[in-house]
Amino acid sequence: MNYDAIVIGAGNGGLVAALTLQKKGKKVLLLESHNTVGGVATSFVRGRFEFEASLHELCGFGNSENTGEIFELFEKLDILKKLKLKEINETFHVMTIDTNEEYTMPVGIENFINKMEEYVPNSKESMQNFFELCQENDEALKYLNEAKGQIDSEVLKSKYPRFMVFASYSLEEVLNAIKMPKKAREIISTYWTYLGSPANEISFVHYASMIYSYIKLHPVIPTKKSHEISCALYEEFLKLGGEGKLLTTVQKIIVENNEVKGVVTTDDKTYYAKIIISNASPNLVYGKLISKEDVPLKARQLTNARTLGARGICVYLGLNKSPEELGLKNYSYFIYHTLDSKKEFERMKKLKNDNMVGVVINNAIPNASPKGTTILYLTGLIFSDTFSNIVTKDNYFDLKDAIADNFIEVFEKTTKIKIKDAIEEIEVATPLTFARYTNHPDGVIYGYQARKSDNLLPRLMNQNNEDYIKGLYFAGGFASRLSGYSSSYKSGEMAALKALAKKEVNDEI
Repeated sequence: MNYDAIVIGAGNGGLVAALTLQKKGKKVLLLESHNTVGGVATSFVRGRFEFEASLHELCGFGNSENTGEIFELFEKLDILKKLKLKEINETFHVMTIDTNEEYTMPVGIENFINKMEEYVPNSKESMQNFFELCQENDEALKYLNEAKGQIDSEVLKSKYPRFMVFASYSLEEVLNAIKMPKKAREIISTYWTYLGSPANEISFVHYASMIYSYIKLHPVIPTKKSHEISCALYEEFLKLGGEGKLLTTVQKIIVENNEVKGVVTTDDKTYYAKIIISNASPNLVYGKLISKEDVPLKARQLTNARTLGARGICVYLGLNKSPEELGLKNYSYFIYHTLDSKKEFERMKKLKNDNMVGVVINNAIPNASPKGTTILYLTGLIFSDTFSNIVTKDNYFDLKDAIADNFIEVFEKTTKIKIKDAIEEIEVATPLTFARYTNHPDGVIYGYQARKSDNLLPRLMNQNNEDYIKGLYFAGGFASRLSGYSSSYKSGEMAALKALAKKEVNDEI
C-alpha cells in the first residue's frame, strides 16, 4: 500500500509530525508498537491512583494573552480547545543536603528578579541583563525554527547581534561574563538536570530558552495528564483521514540507492512511502531497522560519536494523606547535595547519588488523586551505564527496593516531612523499565547529551547536513531540538515541514 509519508512511533514528536503532514493534505500512516499512543506521554494505574509516566510540567505554553510556541503549535493543530491545562505558580523549590540551603523561586520575570535580590543582594542588575539576553535568544530561536533548515547567517547577525556573540558559550561562561554573583549563578542553574548537562557544558542558548519560557510564561500541566494531549493529537489525526496502526512494530526500513522506499512490519506487511519520519532513535534506525550495507558511514559515525543522555529512575508514590496533612507545601522539590552542577553531575554518574526531583502533583491539580490522598513522584537521573552494569535477573527486584528505600529516606531527611507511613501504593521504574517500553538504548530518557560542540544551536544549524538518507527524518528526543516534551512537540513539526520543503524542491527538479 502506498502513502505520502510513514511515521514510525506515536510518541510526542511522531504524533505532531503525523498530524502536521495530514493537515497539509498528505496521505499519512502512523505506526505504533504499543496498544496506545503517546510513548512515555501516558499513565498507568495502581490501586486507586493513576500515575503520570513522565511529564511533570510543560514549558513554552503561556496563554491566550501571552502565547508561547507550544500554545501556538497546538492552536495550529486544532487541539487547543480539547485540552484543559492548569498554570503552576512556582518556578522551582531547591534544597541541598550538604550545605543546608533552601530557595523557592516564583514565576514572572520581575518577581523572579526581586526574589533573587532577596536571597542574593546586589544580583538585580546581572539578573536583568540575563533576561534581556534570554529575550533575544528566544527571538533568534524562533527565526531558526521557522527557517525550516534554510538558515541565513547574515539575517542572524543583523537582527540578533548579541545572540551571535553568546551563541557558542556555555551557561557558566555567560553568567560569569555578565558578572552574576556566585550564589545567584548557582540558584539560576537549578534546572540543569532537566536538560541533562552541567552549567559548564550546557549551552546558554539551550538553557536560556527553557528557563525563560518557564519564568515568563508559567509552566502548565494537563489536568488529565499528558495522555490527554497524546489522545487529542491522535484523534485529530484520525479525524482528518490519517491512518494509524497500533500494536504494529516496524522491523525494517527499505532503502534503495540511498533513498527510503517504505517499511516492513513484524507481521510481514510492506508499506511504501518516500517520506519516513522516525520517532525512534537513530541508534535503533541505523543499528537495526536499516540493512547495514544501506547505512551511510557518516550516519554511523555521528550516531556512535554522540553521548547517550540521562537514564531515569522514578519512584511513584500514592499516599493516603493530603498534601496539607503531610506538610507538602510546594509543587516541586529539587534536592541536590550542593548547588555546584559540575560536582553533582559527576556524583550522578553513580547509581546511589541521592539527587532527585520530587513533584507533588496535587499541588497543581488538587483532584489528581482521590480526596485526602497525594501523588508524589521522586525522579533521579544517572549519567552513565552503571545500572546496566550492576543489574542482573537475580538482583533486579532487590535493587529496585533499595533504590526506593533510599529515595524515600533522603526525601524525608532533607525536607523533614514524613511520608513512609502514608504510602498506600508504590511503583519503581528503572532504566530497564524505560528501555523495555521505549526501545531506547540503555533506558535513556533524555536522548543524546547536549554538551559543548553538540549542543542545541550546532544541531539546529547542521540539521540539513545530517539528512544522510533521502526522505528519512527524525523527531522526538533524539532529534535536533533535543529532549523534553516541548522540544519533542516542536521537533515533530520541524521534521514534517522540512520533509515537505525538501520533497517540493525534489518534485520541481
